[in-house]
Amino acid sequence: MSRQVFIRSTNWIGDAVMSVAALREFRRLYPHDHLVLAARPWVAGLFENQGLVDQVISIETTTSRVANFKHAVAVARSSDRALLLQNAFGSALVALAARVPERLGYSTDGRKLLLTRSGLPRIKRLGRHQIYYYLDLLYQVGLSDRDYLSDSDFKPDIHLVPAPNAVESAAQLLADNGVVRERPVVGVNPGAFFGSAKRWFIDRYAALADLLIQRLDAQVLIFGSAGEREIADGIRGMMQCRPIILAGTTDLRSLLALISRCDLFITNDSGPMHLAAALDTPQIALFGSTDEIATGPYSSKALVVHKHVECSPCLLRECPLDLRCFDRIQVDEVYELAKTSLTHG
Repeated sequence: MSRQVFIRSTNWIGDAVMSVAALREFRRLYPHDHLVLAARPWVAGLFENQGLVDQVISIETTTSRVANFKHAVAVARSSDRALLLQNAFGSALVALAARVPERLGYSTDGRKLLLTRSGLPRIKRLGRHQIYYYLDLLYQVGLSDRDYLSDSDFKPDIHLVPAPNAVESAAQLLADNGVVRERPVVGVNPGAFFGSAKRWFIDRYAALADLLIQRLDAQVLIFGSAGEREIADGIRGMMQCRPIILAGTTDLRSLLALISRCDLFITNDSGPMHLAAALDTPQIALFGSTDEIATGPYSSKALVVHKHVECSPCLLRECPLDLRCFDRIQVDEVYELAKTSLTHG
């Protein structure tokens, strides 16, 4: 029997990428259901043309919380089932207000009474990757009889494919900036929305980028959001060579396509780090305050650099001390890893 299923996406790019394996598994289990995924505008583009759902709708697009709530309720209405990947109380309230008969999610944020079936998060105590958080929800609420946390044969799939038109646009953008295929292309992502405790020092990014250009003839692209343009400009101001600044010029579709064109991606723990993992782009991920076991890049082509000091992982936005975890990551160490990746593949 075919159902209409309202799926509330997570709100941030990294979390959205880590939910892809659960969406792909849900699609496999219920191939005839009509899946409507509701997501915030800056995340919605991630799911388009991926074959994971039938429809992607942007919600919460105005400054009015009431209008946003009514819009989300309208999107959910007439659904037979709601799968709430977002943990907030509000998403469960939307499903209840829309009178969705089956409302499934974790009983977090005081919303257990709003759900018809719920689960309890258990990956933290089991030391598992965040990808399994969303997969385990399928098991706990009875959508799947497979216990993904104990099934060693199951391999989560978060693979994403950039849209063809975005790939064409990315190729043109790179050509316009003088990027050629004969020289290595290295993407650098020095920002992290969560806070400064997730960001390696900009002077070291600048020194690293100079080494990549001077010694390896690399073409360095500096990525980031519009709000991180200042970080990118700060790096360029410290450099002897000239990188290509793309911070503030990309949307999610073009970012996916551009990262897919990189021979190497060097990044802090961030949404773009997870995009690179989903695109199978070789990367070096630099970790400070966060835990690479839980939220590291889920890719065999990722190298993680994390100096485990006495206070890590603290999971704080801002370091109250001296960022000693990042201070121990040296430019030469990251350069040697980059050199090996670029010269040996």
